[in-house]
Amino acid sequence: MSKSNQNITLIGGTGFIGTNLAINLAKENNVTVVDSDKRYFMTIEELGLPVRKLEASFDLDSDFDKQVENADIVYHLASTNFPGNSNIDISTELEANVTVTCRLLDACVRNNVKKVVFISSGGAVYGKKGVCPVNEDTVTYPITSYGIQKLTIEKLLYLYRYQKGLDYRVIRLANPYGPYQRPNGQLGVITTFIYQALKGDTLKVYGDGSVVRDFIYIDDAMRGIINIANGESDLRVFNLGSGKGTSISEVINMIRSVINDNISVEYNDSRSIDVPMNYLDISRYEECFGKLNPIDLRQGILRTVDFLSGHMEKNNE
Repeated sequence: MSKSNQNITLIGGTGFIGTNLAINLAKENNVTVVDSDKRYFMTIEELGLPVRKLEASFDLDSDFDKQVENADIVYHLASTNFPGNSNIDISTELEANVTVTCRLLDACVRNNVKKVVFISSGGAVYGKKGVCPVNEDTVTYPITSYGIQKLTIEKLLYLYRYQKGLDYRVIRLANPYGPYQRPNGQLGVITTFIYQALKGDTLKVYGDGSVVRDFIYIDDAMRGIINIANGESDLRVFNLGSGKGTSISEVINMIRSVINDNISVEYNDSRSIDVPMNYLDISRYEECFGKLNPIDLRQGILRTVDFLSGHMEKNNE
């Protein structure tokens, strides 16, 4: 489900999801990519994507009117933290993400933006209470400030639609992996483990490997995100994942079978921020947009291995 010739702005658009959105959306739309440092645009520049690049911060001093002017759709991808560090300074992070998002939404209203698409979290907003597969009506009990921030922004979007007429879509995304994800970052266990395995490094696991997550290959995530963004459904909150749960131990065994049986693993103490089990019910998405039919995890790992291997070879030339 695609629409062309729209003006689309990606706020926080040079990261993993933003880069893949730019690749997909720039084929038929006018895309502006916004991020806070010109160094972050390196990948987009190397790919030669026909997008407008705007260096601008995501903070209380930002000129959000300039960032969203003439936009039909604004994708909100910006976040100053991630689950692993979000509980360190909760008040500061709430201001940096929730209060700043209010400023962004005010600018969207002033500039007559047609729709805001917010990438929320399919794990952090639900917490530990839900029964898997978790559906969108599950009562939310986040156990990280990151989850609280995502959920609060979801509620703000509802408020801005109710009070000001700003349309929106919320995508509670599972754990995406694949090309253009930073393999040495703080997110993306599959991409990180593949990168470490290719280098011959030891894989470091929190807990005993029994934690279960929902993993979705980035191409499937892109298809789902764009379908939701362009869809005409009256529903506005959607889970998006593979609909299946896979343990970290199963992921490691699959990577072993693809790359190297001799991969070493180091097990560390489990973390309080880790929900033991989380995978998503995607039936709402499929009822509205048809079967997602995501590729299986092994095939996704193979594609990610090919991509990372090629880039490692390129960087070593």
